[in-house]
Amino acid sequence: MKLGRVTGRVVSTIKVESFEGVKLLLVQPLDEHLVPYGDPLVAFDTIQSGMGDLIYYETSKEAGRVLETRMNPCDAAIVGIVDHVFQEDRS
Repeated sequence: MKLGRVTGRVVSTIKVESFEGVKLLLVQPLDEHLVPYGDPLVAFDTIQSGMGDLIYYETSKEAGRVLETRMNPCDAAIVGIVDHVFQEDRS
């Protein structure tokens, strides 16, 4: 799983049947220090996250498993909202 922040919403009027009724959100990937890295990506939201939420998401084959239709072309899916991040000081 990877950390990210929801930065926007994607609207698609025509999509694959297995994606009907699923919200698409724009997610900015974050590193372990919550610093943005890489390009934003589009992820499916099945947990009702919203703008500014710190989330964790899954990519690849595992992402497609969150939808009812197992055979789908999903590349990224939001699977949880992060309440708090705690890191031990390793100094």
